[in-house]
Amino acid sequence: MAEDPTARDGASTRDAPWSVSTVSTKIRDWIDRLGTVWVEGEITQWGLSAGNVYGKLKDCDVDATVSFTIWSSVHRRLPEKFAQGDRVVALMKPNWWVKGGTLTMQVHDLRHVGLGDLLERIERLRAQLAAEGLFAPERKRPLPFLPGVVGLVTGRDSDAEQDVLRNARLRWPAVEFRIAYAAVQGDRAVPEVVAAIERLDADPEVEVIIVARGGGDFQNLLPFSDERVVRAAATAATPIVSAIGHEADRPLLDEVADLRASTPTDAAKRVVPDVVDELAKVEQVRARLGMRMAAMLTRETDRIGHLRSRPALADTGWIVDRRAEELTRWVARGADVLDRVVERQEARTAQLRAQLRALSPQSTLDRGYAIVQGADGRVVRAPEDAPSGHPLAIALAGGRLVAESRGAAPAVATGAAPAGAPDRAPSAAE
Repeated sequence: MAEDPTARDGASTRDAPWSVSTVSTKIRDWIDRLGTVWVEGEITQWGLSAGNVYGKLKDCDVDATVSFTIWSSVHRRLPEKFAQGDRVVALMKPNWWVKGGTLTMQVHDLRHVGLGDLLERIERLRAQLAAEGLFAPERKRPLPFLPGVVGLVTGRDSDAEQDVLRNARLRWPAVEFRIAYAAVQGDRAVPEVVAAIERLDADPEVEVIIVARGGGDFQNLLPFSDERVVRAAATAATPIVSAIGHEADRPLLDEVADLRASTPTDAAKRVVPDVVDELAKVEQVRARLGMRMAAMLTRETDRIGHLRSRPALADTGWIVDRRAEELTRWVARGADVLDRVVERQEARTAQLRAQLRALSPQSTLDRGYAIVQGADGRVVRAPEDAPSGHPLAIALAGGRLVAESRGAAPAVATGAAPAGAPDRAPSAAE
């Protein structure tokens, strides 16, 4: 049987293994001999708990991260304030926790060495976008009062998704969501978030878009400060609500969004109105309207009562009594004027009738004149118009005669006309 190599130098063997505590203690002893080391990097996570600091330090050039712990006694002695994004040098010593079997880097000293590369890049981009006017308040669009369809960009099965849906439907159960799932951290986050925003923005039924992600460290929220995501939100025609992280987090998407919500829950409350509150407001408005209408009716009723109580309206008979004499006078005057007008017109009518009769041919016949016509119906105006033997028709006032011409009559001597003769000799035309 081959010899177990671990049996040399007092090492453990299969038949005589070390206990877990022995292994863990040996690891601790070996790590303790490593001593301290100064490490430069960028703080991507900084959290306080019972006075202790738990954080992460990222290499500025290579994708490598280590966790560190600063005990409260050391934290109190630090001369400066630190936060996510700070670039620091830390005096660290690896520490193996025997009971838990975990390795941490214990910080004994910490110093700033300048603004972190990531934070510096974000600040440069923030200044550039601000200079372009993408953060200007006048670009912010108001959200619809009650959106029919709400778009949601978030991680699949994430707490942020559940927070938005649950709180929105508690406030307005009929609200409808269109969800576009995307990675919310890592290398895939930026292109997927951009594609999700563009897809929901192209949907004509979506009236507002919520981009939601739960809390995370500074590094995890970096995709929402990426220029591509920020510009996609800026060019969207649909209003954008940014609900990234918690109150303390402030990615660049918050600056360009039409509304910044501190959390996904806050986004749901800001986008969807509370049906109970809105019904209460409607009832309040109805009550105020009813009170105003009742007050107006009461005021107008009192006003009408005051008007009716005035002497001018209390006894309306005075209007007729005061005007009765004047009315009688005007009636009599009207009748008199009408009688005079009728008399004048009757006289005028009689005058016109007399004139008409005087000018009529029948009136001429009634005075004893006659109209002589030839056989052709023409009026005989001269003796030569009716030679001897020419038949004649004579129109008298009482009828017509038929005669025959005997030619021109001899001239009659001047003297008195016989009795019954007309005042003058009729012309041939008469």
